[in-house]
Amino acid sequence: MPRPRPPPGTRAYFCAPARAPLPRRAALLSIGRMPGSPALPSPAPSPGSPFLVWWAQRPPAAGAAVMATGIMSIGLHLTGYDVLSRVTLAMACVGWVALAADFAVRLVRRRERWLTEAGTPGAMTAVAATAVLGTGFSALGRHTLSEALLALAAVLWPVLLVTVVRRWKRGMPGTVFLCCVATQGLAVQGAVLAEAEAAAWLAHTALVLFWLGLVLYGVALALFDPRQPAEGAGDQWVAGGALAISALAGARLLTADDGGMYLWNADDTGVLRTVTVALLVLSLAWYAVLLVAEVRWPRPRYDMCRWATVFPMGMTAVATLSVAAAVDVPSLKGPGQVLLWVAVAAWLVVAAAALATALASVRSRAPR
Repeated sequence: MPRPRPPPGTRAYFCAPARAPLPRRAALLSIGRMPGSPALPSPAPSPGSPFLVWWAQRPPAAGAAVMATGIMSIGLHLTGYDVLSRVTLAMACVGWVALAADFAVRLVRRRERWLTEAGTPGAMTAVAATAVLGTGFSALGRHTLSEALLALAAVLWPVLLVTVVRRWKRGMPGTVFLCCVATQGLAVQGAVLAEAEAAAWLAHTALVLFWLGLVLYGVALALFDPRQPAEGAGDQWVAGGALAISALAGARLLTADDGGMYLWNADDTGVLRTVTVALLVLSLAWYAVLLVAEVRWPRPRYDMCRWATVFPMGMTAVATLSVAAAVDVPSLKGPGQVLLWVAVAAWLVVAAAALATALASVRSRAPR
């Protein structure tokens, strides 16, 4: 039975079957573009390197790979695997530096393309990836570096948020939830640094971002295409991942008050605790629904959007482990560890598929 087409007036998603074959150049430009993203201007001519040609076609949402790798590092740190945590954090750093350099080059040299990409939902991965990386450095005690990354993310956040939200419409793919993810990423990092530096003002700012992130989630949910669990290329998992990072933000805000700063009174703490637990339950429910959808409608072919599957899986594990500590429910640690290793396995599979796809793409462009 054929899948239903998107409603009139909306752009067909990348994962939907093409209606007609694309010319070779147009097909190459569309590879890896996140669902719901507008067509991008053609990249500038390459000096001839197959790798540079492949890199020039990288979409803005490639930051999801950094997010996925960074959250693996945090999860491995929480479970005591410090060596693996440092290795994955180093990998995330390499990816972040490469993407940041490309971000700057496009801003300076290819302004038209940068402006086009800045309006796509995937652009918010720039903020989210920076926040996740900063949180990873905080876990290692590198608070000064984490503060610098928080400042950078805080500068990018309002610019990209306004640009992206202005282009929201009904029938959006899972990337619509990235605005919530980026906002809650700032809340998580702010709460972690507030606890480390005993900065009450930073904790209160993180609390504001926490509630704002929940508002953004509600709006995004109203615009989310309900067919995405069955049709999405992988980014539909962000619907659950956004709730998971919200639960993580709530857990970090609760633990930030344990340092004697007396941030919240008893009523505030009770509300925050209840909301945090509810968010975790809802994120686990999304996890179950999306997992069943993957079995019911299998999509084995690799797509860059699959990094937006790995990140929510890892985030759900980290949120479960963090909420277990914040609300003192040790029984959640076991499920959290299981979810973490499931996420690690998913990361390995997607990373292998991404590497194979990249090598094949580069070889196909190499001179014969």
